[in-house]
Amino acid sequence: MDPRIVLSMADGTPHEQISRLEGRIEELAEAAERCRKIAIAARCAIIAGGMLLAAILLGVIQADALPLMLAAIFGIGGFVLYGSNDTTAKQLVAGINDAERQRAELIGQMELTLVPEPSRLLH
Repeated sequence: MDPRIVLSMADGTPHEQISRLEGRIEELAEAAERCRKIAIAARCAIIAGGMLLAAILLGVIQADALPLMLAAIFGIGGFVLYGSNDTTAKQLVAGINDAERQRAELIGQMELTLVPEPSRLLH
């Protein structure tokens, strides 16, 4: 977790701390969604590189320098992007889990009162 967030958690009431944690969870969730979209693009690049290489090997496309370079760029670049993005996504998930754990601890420390259900419905 971001050390700046941990330092700021010591300040404020539990309600404020929970609010900050929920904001952090939301930010991390948005970043994780971006990672998911990047992962899809990386997979598409890997598939495009593989299909281009297959087309070259089958003779559908002439084996010139440009198609070979594009196949290599798409294939290798897709793998690199996917691996880097996967690591980032795992770090984001760990951050989300940590923030949710801290939020649950804060909620557990609070003395919450139950609101009784009304005995009849008022319309």
